Parts: sequence; structure tokens; C-alpha cells
Amino acid sequence: MKKKLLGFMMAMTMVVSLAACGGSSNSGAAADKTDAAAETTEEATEEASEEPVAEGVDVTAIKVGQICVEDENSGYDAAHIEGLATAMKNLGMDPATQLTLVVDIPEDETCYDTAVDEAEGGCGIIFSDSYGHQTYMQQAASEYADVTFVACTGDMAAPSGLANLKNIFPHTYESRYVSGVVAGMKLKEMMDAGIVTDPYVGYVGAYPYAEVVSGYSAFFLGVRSIVPDAHMDVQFTNSWYDPTAEGAAAEALISKGCSIISQHADSTGAPSAVQAAHDNGKEVYCVGYNIDMRAVAPDVALTSAQNNWSVLYEHMLKCYIDGTEIPTDFSAGINEDAVMISELGDACAEGTAEAVEAAWAGIKDGSIKVFDTASFTVQPTDNGSYAVDADGHLTSAFALDSDGDWVNDNGEAIMDGAFVESQLRSAPYFSLDIDGITKLN
Repeated sequence: MKKKLLGFMMAMTMVVSLAACGGSSNSGAAADKTDAAAETTEEATEEASEEPVAEGVDVTAIKVGQICVEDENSGYDAAHIEGLATAMKNLGMDPATQLTLVVDIPEDETCYDTAVDEAEGGCGIIFSDSYGHQTYMQQAASEYADVTFVACTGDMAAPSGLANLKNIFPHTYESRYVSGVVAGMKLKEMMDAGIVTDPYVGYVGAYPYAEVVSGYSAFFLGVRSIVPDAHMDVQFTNSWYDPTAEGAAAEALISKGCSIISQHADSTGAPSAVQAAHDNGKEVYCVGYNIDMRAVAPDVALTSAQNNWSVLYEHMLKCYIDGTEIPTDFSAGINEDAVMISELGDACAEGTAEAVEAAWAGIKDGSIKVFDTASFTVQPTDNGSYAVDADGHLTSAFALDSDGDWVNDNGEAIMDGAFVESQLRSAPYFSLDIDGITKLN
């Protein structure tokens, strides 16, 4: 799921070498990353100042594993690396000696091999950070019943029936919505000034998974809360991290007339392309993901939707340390400080800070429901996964797929006039094609 790099993030010492675990086969590159991780560990862990919360447990004897689909050059993976290290430090653990971090692990059997290596190496709890890792995490979990495996973006824990397989995911849709409010404020400013006549925005998406669909739909609804007639195109790259493809997708959307480009992709490719277009005279701006994009797009970056993964990691680790039941699915949002947006860029419209504050307040107190059924419409379906009234508003929608046919058939998601996200399971399940959004591929 998705470069203010070494100054922004931290990386941990790689206890298992990348070559041995199926990651990068360049031993020199692996050594460089290990050195860089060691150099940044002290700085990063010093920032976490909370006292250990566990008592009566030798937390220094616990070993933790982490498997990342990319390395610290990916904002998404950087957020995970930083989040787990912070959580460990808060609980009295030393990431430099107790964390086995392996990066550049693709969504294939390499993940299983790495998970097994970490389990055999003494890790009692192992985290993976990419959706496609979960099949291999489940395989490892079925063979190592005394080890807890946590897929940090996944939906297979509950259906698997395995007591040691877990899923976690933040309420990213909340930060997506608020970042959409930021975009909507800028779009309205440009329309009021006559710079833009067509309220047209674009979105670079990794894959057409529910995780991505939920995020871009929430972003779009945030935009529409300010500019009700906005419309949006989504261009997929079919990769979580591909700077070239993400840049090309942004360029294609800009060429179609989009004034603001957002993303669910893990590199700085799209913001860099938007900055280049702006330098060439285009009036276009961007909303990023994972990290503050102002370093690569100083004139056009409005904000980025972000996740505070340390909140989720710390909850799972605390349960593990205390010996209490670890939830099969765990999710958290703004009320737990698990999501946020980055600092507003200089290009933001006047009044944006106030609009952001109001949006967060509304989400916190429940007066704003991101997927309020009154705020969007969908076309009727013949597969039974949802139902609409004569105006196209949802009256019923299933959240879960019980038989693996990619059609949601159980778990009513419409409650009190809104589609409830990340409550029936941690991973997003809002996958509806709402009116106003066009998928280009």
C-alpha cells in the first residue's frame, strides 16, 4: 500500500541479510543500508520518550520481525519502519537489537521464506506491510502456531480460522477525506479566480483494490464537500512503487485537464511530475501520501494523507507482551491519533487551516460521516452486493466476501445512514464505483 528520506525516517539494523532472505542480492547495497540503519537508529529511538508500560515481563528478551515490500526510499515502508521502531521504544524495547527487519520482499514466496527465517530465528511476533504478503504470512502461520503473524494490510485473518494470524489497518479514509477538503479549498480558489472552469481532479492509484478505492472515494468526497460538482479520473499503475509509472500517470491526467492530482502510490513520482508541469506553466497542484511532499514539490504540494502506524503496532505489541488476547482485526483513526495529514503547503488556499480543523472536529464527534449515503450515488447492481433507492443512494451494502468470488455477500455496512468502513474488519472494504469518478484502466 504506499522523498524526505533519511532525514525524515529511520531504519533498523537488518539482522537477516537481504541476499539470504530473497531481497536485494547486491551485498554492497545491503551493507550500505545496514550502515545507514545503524546510523539513524539512535536518533530515531531518542525521539520516543514514553516510559515502558509493561511490568513484570522481560521485554528485552522479545524478538520482533518486520517484512517490508520496499525499503526506506518508499514513503509507505518508511512510515512502517518508523512506526514499529517507535512502538518498540515506547514499550521498553531496543529496535537496534530486538528487531529483525528485512526489506525489498516482493509479494511472492520470498515473503514466506522470510517469515520462516524470522520465526526460526526466534521472533515471537512478525509483521508484514503489504497486501500481497498475507497469503504467505498465512502459510507461515499455519506452520508456526507459537508465533504471531500480523499482516498490516490484509483481510484473511478472520476467514483463515488461525488464532495466530492477525490484521491491522488505520482509518486512512479519514485522512483521505480531510486531504480532499484541502484539495477542494484550492480548487474552489482557482475557480473563483477564473483560473479553472472545469472542477476536474485526477488520482494516481496503485491497484483497483478496496484499500485504494476506499481512499480515493473518501478523498473525492472531501473535495466535493467544498466543490459539489467536482469530478475525478483515476489512473492505475498496477504497482505499489514505480516512480516512472506514477509520474507518467500524473502527466496523463494533467494533459486531460486535471487541476489537482492526488495519489495512492508509494513514491514521489506523481508530485515530482506535478512540480515539473507547474514549472512549465501549468496551474496544477498535488496531494500526496505517506510523507510530506514539499521536499520534491515545494510550489505545488498542498498536503499528504498520512498514517501513524506506531499506534497500531504499539497496541498489538502491548497485547503480545501482556499475554492478553490479540485482536484478530484492529483498526484506529483520528480519535486514537492513528491518522493525520502533513503540514499545509504554501500554495494552500486561504482558509484551508480552518476548514481542516472543522473537518477533523466533525469526524471526531461524528457529525461528519465520510461515507454518508446522502453525499454520493451509485448505479444499480445486479450481483446483490448492494441496493439503492430510486435516486441512487445506498440502502444496503455488504462489506465482506464469504466465498471468495470477489462479490461482497455478508456483513451489512449501512448503519445510521452511512457506510461504515473498517469496523467489520480492519482492512478497507468500500469498493463501490460512485458517480463522479471514472476509472481509466
